[in-house]
Amino acid sequence: MIFIQLDACEKMLEDAQSTFPDECCGFLFGQEINGERHISEIMIVDNAKEGDKRRRFEITAKDYLRAERFSLKFQLELLGVYHSHPSHPAIPSEHDRVAALPFFSYVIVSIFEDHKIDVRSWRLNDERQFDPEAINAPPLEIQASNALTH
Repeated sequence: MIFIQLDACEKMLEDAQSTFPDECCGFLFGQEINGERHISEIMIVDNAKEGDKRRRFEITAKDYLRAERFSLKFQLELLGVYHSHPSHPAIPSEHDRVAALPFFSYVIVSIFEDHKIDVRSWRLNDERQFDPEAINAPPLEIQASNALTH
């Protein structure tokens, strides 16, 4: 299971809203305790994808290095990546699967023009397929409406 603290959840939703209709992306930091992931911080990064950013995101090697340094500096674990799916379900694409790393959690924020938001998390299994990861975050309906009114 993955737990996302209120502040981290708000920042993630605000990032998805502010970059809509393009995909946003960033890193998830926290602690893993007895198999449960507790996300306390996120790092927003620019979507480095060349061309159409509405259906793809890319994170540079420089941003990965920045994330690793952040985790060391603040004694947090780099536990995953989040990104948005503008006007599409929070289900990983084949492109998401191919680019995924086995250890990471992948949180996808689905955001639509009508302000509907869905947040789901995924992890790769031993066959390199995504399995849903149970997610516990602040009431997303409340957070989504707050994020979208800013």
